[in-house]
Amino acid sequence: MDSCELKIKVVPNASKTQVVGMLGDALKIKLQAVPEDGKANKALLEFLAEKLGLPKKSVELVTGETAREKRVRITGISPDEAMRNLGA
Repeated sequence: MDSCELKIKVVPNASKTQVVGMLGDALKIKLQAVPEDGKANKALLEFLAEKLGLPKKSVELVTGETAREKRVRITGISPDEAMRNLGA
């Protein structure tokens, strides 16, 4: 089964949740969620699962629980397919 890890730069508390594009080697994503009590992390994982058409359990946070730079593991999709589906 395909899987990949994505480096993501999160901008919480944005006006809307969206993929902005690449920022260096990281995918930049704006989130409406606030960065408290894990709300932004939960919103990020749900957003990625929805955009990629995968179950929530296929997307997990690997590093960056309290940082804006995060690493996310996605199971069930190749890296190229993930980036294409996210519009990056």
